[in-house]
Amino acid sequence: MTGFLMRRSRAGFAAWLMLPALIGTIMLGSVMTGPAQAAETDNVDLLLVLAADVSRSVDQTKFELQRQGYAAAVTDRRVLDTIRSGLLGRIAICFVEWSGAAAQKLVIDWTVIDGAPAAKAFADKLVELPRSFADRTAIGSGIDFAVAQLARAPFSSKRRTIDVSGDGTSNSGRDVDGARDAATAQDITINGLVILSERPLPWNPEHTNPPGGLAQYYRDHVIGGRGAFVMTAKTFESFGEAIIGKLVAEIAMRTDAGSAR
Repeated sequence: MTGFLMRRSRAGFAAWLMLPALIGTIMLGSVMTGPAQAAETDNVDLLLVLAADVSRSVDQTKFELQRQGYAAAVTDRRVLDTIRSGLLGRIAICFVEWSGAAAQKLVIDWTVIDGAPAAKAFADKLVELPRSFADRTAIGSGIDFAVAQLARAPFSSKRRTIDVSGDGTSNSGRDVDGARDAATAQDITINGLVILSERPLPWNPEHTNPPGGLAQYYRDHVIGGRGAFVMTAKTFESFGEAIIGKLVAEIAMRTDAGSAR
């Protein structure tokens, strides 16, 4: 009996000695599983690059209408409702301005939009920041720059989209078809929003009004990937409503988008 009690006592003492190590193992396990759990919370329904044309054909009035249109669209109830209806209820966006071959700028870095406060903060910043460029039109170079932003995004999503808006054909920089093909090979979707010009540019009428129309040019050379589409805004004044429809379609992954009137 005495021997049995002594063995029990030694076993209990040994277990007591092992207790700190056991606690340490549990704590280490918590630390090691923490980042994996955090990574799951970093996921978003969509990674979206808003890539806006600020080339020379976009005068200051048009530029302000474009910026205000983007700001109004991000905060629009229809857009926010669509975001909330997603599996995770949030997307991540960044805003890029592009112009000539070496003229691309990240205006606002990656931001999670998960409701009205985040959307308003993004929109307020957007309307306050100065214009980046007024150079030629290098759509392909703009696409390459947008792809680079997706590669460095601090969030993850199965859906990655570049939203290109512009009022003219490419006349500088990287070959557009090559840039599009390189992006779509990475399972990136490129959608287009063309802004029609009532009057062709006097010095280069085919830049804003190419044969077959600017929307067809975008279909042939700019857009690509799963569910890619082109929408049109008849003027810069109608840009705001057009971008709302485009964002709703992109976030909801609709493929029945058409021209905004």
